[in-house]
Amino acid sequence: MPRLFTALTLPEDVRMWMTGLRGGLRNARFIDPENYHVTLRFIGDVDERVADEVAHTLSRIRRAPVPVTISGLGSFGNKKQPHSVWARVEPTPELMELQADQERALQRMGLPAEARRFTPHVTIARCKGATSREVADWLTVRGAFCAPPFVAEEFALLSSRASVGGGPYVTEDVYPLNLARAA
Repeated sequence: MPRLFTALTLPEDVRMWMTGLRGGLRNARFIDPENYHVTLRFIGDVDERVADEVAHTLSRIRRAPVPVTISGLGSFGNKKQPHSVWARVEPTPELMELQADQERALQRMGLPAEARRFTPHVTIARCKGATSREVADWLTVRGAFCAPPFVAEEFALLSSRASVGGGPYVTEDVYPLNLARAA
């Protein structure tokens, strides 16, 4: 039973730029650069029949390439226990519309709505055991981070192991974003 999600993968130069964020946070498990991505829609554990239907549904989405800007850092969790640090992805109209198209298409095929509000980001590390103070200090030192912008010309259907999160991920399918932009 695969655990599926859709994502924008990052070009190699952007992934390498982001490697400068690795380290300096005690008890953090940093994501390997080859696994950096912008999750668009978490689908979850599904059987093979549903996985095939998801792949077919996603193949019908038509969108133009999506400009992506990564700028700034943040954390998820609460004041007592942060659980991850991430790089902020600018929520452009193109990105938000692509994500909304996927959400609508997957709901039409009967999958439940995503419970969390879409916050575009790239997870840098999982923070099991890092204190709020340590995370705040890490963010303060690196908070002005920005990566070179790029244009995503495809999105991917990825699968992961259920165990720990953070990869390794398997690319199950890739969908081009090649609809001509309106003049």
